[in-house]
Amino acid sequence: MDILRLMTAGSVDDGKSTLIGRLLYDSKSILVDQLEVLEKQSKNKNSDGIDLAILTDGLRAEREQGITIDVAYRYFSTPNRKFIIADAPGHVQYTRNMITGASNSDLMIILIDARQGVIEQTRRHSIIASLLKIKHIVIAVNKMDLVNYSEEVFENIKTDYLEIAKKLNLSNIQFFPISALDGDNIVDRSTKMPWFKENSLLEYLEQVEINKEINLEDTRFQVQFVIRPQTEELHDYRGYAGEIVSGIYKKGDRIKVLPQNIETTIIKVETGGKEVDEVFAPQPAVIHIEDDIDISRGDYFVHADQIPTVANEFEALVCWMDHKELVIGNKYFLQHRSKLIKTIIKEIDYKLDVNSLEKTPTDSVKLNEVVKVTLKTASPLVHDSFEKNKGTGSAILIDETSNSTVGAVMIL
Repeated sequence: MDILRLMTAGSVDDGKSTLIGRLLYDSKSILVDQLEVLEKQSKNKNSDGIDLAILTDGLRAEREQGITIDVAYRYFSTPNRKFIIADAPGHVQYTRNMITGASNSDLMIILIDARQGVIEQTRRHSIIASLLKIKHIVIAVNKMDLVNYSEEVFENIKTDYLEIAKKLNLSNIQFFPISALDGDNIVDRSTKMPWFKENSLLEYLEQVEINKEINLEDTRFQVQFVIRPQTEELHDYRGYAGEIVSGIYKKGDRIKVLPQNIETTIIKVETGGKEVDEVFAPQPAVIHIEDDIDISRGDYFVHADQIPTVANEFEALVCWMDHKELVIGNKYFLQHRSKLIKTIIKEIDYKLDVNSLEKTPTDSVKLNEVVKVTLKTASPLVHDSFEKNKGTGSAILIDETSNSTVGAVMIL
């Protein structure tokens, strides 16, 4: 079975945690002992006698305040698919947490309170989805029970949101009228909204096609480990292990090793400990080449006619995650998959308002702000733009002294 990675987003009290709790509860993904604890701790009980939000609001502060602070990951499966759900906070001051949760997601569920309609938070979360190039957007219009299951209310919200989506170039949008508290249109289709003829939310999540998003065109393989046993049995064995970031590799392919820019030929490919005819994204693989070349962790194998950018200087959008401000001239480590390289902030071009996409000049960057910067690295970096290839177009900034992750990088 494949895995669908999704995240929920929405304003405070829109019901994100309750929605996830409902998916877990109705899909029978909660153990008996968990149910017993849940019943004892429940304050805001639904018709089943439990508070579903407790399943995801794990921090004590979250339960006391009734909000989500940290990104909570929950796992469940149905006979058709496995799911990893990231429940991200809706507050502006937790933008970094939300971007962390969204960075690995195939799909985003944006909740809208049926009573309030499209609000500023809805726009902000849609902008983040647009920045992170999330392919599938689900708009869950929650609390339909509080507006008498009105089709008119649902259609008005749908019209309002489509205007936002058009401006942000969002596509593949699905709309669902739901009640997370009562379970309407979540796992089973609701009889209270006969005007809604589509599948339930879970039925859609089970069927949505995600494998089409895997890039099989641009060949990108980054070396994570050089396998050289040097035993009698494997005296001449030299393989380069890593994950196929994108593309397809076959025996006989002419490739270039970057950043050395040396051309060679693949003589064997392996995956799962066996020699195979071809390997493709996102498989782990071991690739053997014809020539003895000085290759180390972080180097790339690419087809000779599909060369990515190799440069010491590039522009990127950075979501700042540290309490200490980012200023021009600061030095960091840039972690680009397996490659760790020293970098310096050469320029800060502008700050991007995640509520309006407005660009304003700035000299320093505070926690949760998104900025466009120019980075200069100590040695050439092999990369693509984030829009073209998420795997080679993303990185993180690491503080040299504390070793903390301080910035999420999307290369432009």
